[in-house]
Amino acid sequence: MISIFQKKNNPQADFSELGCDMHSHLIPGIDDGSPDAATSIQLIKGISELGYKKIITTPHIMWDMYKNTPEIILPRFDALKNELKKNNLLVEFEVAAEYFLDDYFEKLVDTDAPLLTFKDNLVLVEFSFVKEPNELKAILFKLQIKGYQPVIAHPERYLYFGAKKHWYEEMKDTGCLFQLNVLSLGGFYGKAPVELAHYLIKQRYINLIGTDLHNSRHLELLGSSSPYMPVIKKLIDSGEILNAQL
Repeated sequence: MISIFQKKNNPQADFSELGCDMHSHLIPGIDDGSPDAATSIQLIKGISELGYKKIITTPHIMWDMYKNTPEIILPRFDALKNELKKNNLLVEFEVAAEYFLDDYFEKLVDTDAPLLTFKDNLVLVEFSFVKEPNELKAILFKLQIKGYQPVIAHPERYLYFGAKKHWYEEMKDTGCLFQLNVLSLGGFYGKAPVELAHYLIKQRYINLIGTDLHNSRHLELLGSSSPYMPVIKKLIDSGEILNAQL
């Protein structure tokens, strides 16, 4: 397996054709992403230099670990946006959320609580990497009934679906979108996610590409991911990647 960790002298990657990154953790101090405003500025500056013109940052809402709400997220987002202006960073900056499919999320949907979305009704969702969640399809269907379109974050990382790939087809048939992590292509999460990523690409299931940027190590690896740009370019040329429309 070719790994991005072995690519020491590659030219910097260029994501300008994607235009928008719609998965990152850049609001300081509210999840496992950026710890402070200075780091956030560094990361945003770095991702802008990789060609992104727009960033939709997506803090975790995972009730057992990150009890974030719009009342917590939005003021901190506004504060960070002001810091960007002070630092003359002109990248377009928006906010949504990455929702973990837990009981709290289901309660939000059941009570018609407004969700943090991008492009009006797209909701980024994730679930356990260890085991398939109970009633997954029912929760996603309920979300769609409420007028939202689920975007499955990093489907290549749910390794338990590797043995039953029909799940991916079923999710696509129900109208879910799939978002690929760039770093999955280089083996950052291991060999199995690389294989699943290429399976999903071959099946033409990928709709969005995200960095899932958390820290400076991620940024460094994104910058050295130029060997994977032909794969990303091919995805963009397929006409199925929606980043530029966000």
